[in-house]
Amino acid sequence: GGFALLIIFADLFMPQVSKRMLPVYALGGLVIAFAASLFYVDTTDNFASLIFIDDYTTFFRCLFIAIKFAIVIASIDFVQRELKHHGEYYALLMISTVGAIIMASSRELLTAYLGLELLSFSLYILVSYARRDPRSHEAGIKYILLGSFASALLLYGISFIYGTAGSTSYDEIAAAFSNGTAGFTLASLIGLTLIIAGLVFNVAAVPFHMWTPDAYEGAPLPITAYLSATSKVAGFALLLRLFSSALLPVIDDWQFMVAALAAITMIIGNVIALQQHNIKRLFAYSSIGQVGYMLMAITALSPEVTSALLLHMTGYVLTNVAAFVAIIAYHNATGAEEIKDFSGMSDRSPLLAAVMAAALFSLAGLPLFAGFLTKFILFQSVADNGYYWLAGVAVVASLISLYYYLSVMRVMYVSKAPVEGQFDIPLLTKVSVVTLTIGVFFVGIYPTPLFDLTDRVSAVLFS
Repeated sequence: GGFALLIIFADLFMPQVSKRMLPVYALGGLVIAFAASLFYVDTTDNFASLIFIDDYTTFFRCLFIAIKFAIVIASIDFVQRELKHHGEYYALLMISTVGAIIMASSRELLTAYLGLELLSFSLYILVSYARRDPRSHEAGIKYILLGSFASALLLYGISFIYGTAGSTSYDEIAAAFSNGTAGFTLASLIGLTLIIAGLVFNVAAVPFHMWTPDAYEGAPLPITAYLSATSKVAGFALLLRLFSSALLPVIDDWQFMVAALAAITMIIGNVIALQQHNIKRLFAYSSIGQVGYMLMAITALSPEVTSALLLHMTGYVLTNVAAFVAIIAYHNATGAEEIKDFSGMSDRSPLLAAVMAAALFSLAGLPLFAGFLTKFILFQSVADNGYYWLAGVAVVASLISLYYYLSVMRVMYVSKAPVEGQFDIPLLTKVSVVTLTIGVFFVGIYPTPLFDLTDRVSAVLFS
């Protein structure tokens, strides 16, 4: 938050030439914040029993900061070329990251709601930030209208839980529900249903996904990347903390709802993705399918499944951000957004094509890439907890996704480029995409260090 204010101050009062330093200030602030976060490893503390500092919080704080770092690098050329008011852009990214961290660290429903709204309102503005693009205006309006409706559902659900449990604290809710919900079953069921509806809107699960393709298509490309990563991860950080801490005693009351949402989301997301012609809309429906896989872990909630979900989310973030950084760099040079515009990408920019290929293979779940191993471990852990049918649906949905990922690959490597000649990309972008791609391979080939970390982090929730 402090660095957001610093960026706004620099943008307002420093000479025009110094505005080129705004992304440098943002990157410097993120490095400092990341380093400061490492001091909280193996630390347990809380603020008025509302916000908890533990390894779970630290894991997500570091992940959110790393995502933001990559997005800022990807934004530099795009923002200079296509957007105005650079200071507010980078400041809003900072503020939204604070909201995401609050969502992961909160142990009280209203505090979690404030974090969610801080993230959401920043994203409402950022999605509509391309003022010269009518699609951006339309996306922002749709997003804020549907987001307001989801917020109302969430608050109404919180009121029901407060009425039945007598508290909004996770620990006190768990204690109130420890003997079941006899006497207030209907009220608690309504509250759970409304809370689930409000929260899964944020992660774009079916049928609360309607805003996603339009928001992805209309938003500036770096914000599309940010939506696909931070918005999803923050939503699941909140879901995991809430369901494992407060609502685990009544798992039988909500498990069937989440299982149904997971199955429908996997199928619809991947099937509709087959029909897409815009690269941003394709990734929108791809991300919806990915949400279905992640919701399986909420259904079969346990320490082992939570660890598998954290591993999968980390691999997904690495993969998705790598793909979007490559797409942004290619768009900066060619203006490409439609899938057909990526024809001959391998001839025009072999490096970006290779990064995209690695990311698409990983998202499809092919061996040697992060997506294969993380999906395998996630699906296996869900099946081991008795949800064989849900794991089976996930395997079929993953096979469907292979078609549209390989269709993009065919356009990149088989179709002829409309314009001959290669173009160069900035050095910082090259370093970024290569680093992210190495991360994708590292998780796919040697995941042991990350898996040990996610095991330790997930144990915090169930201790």
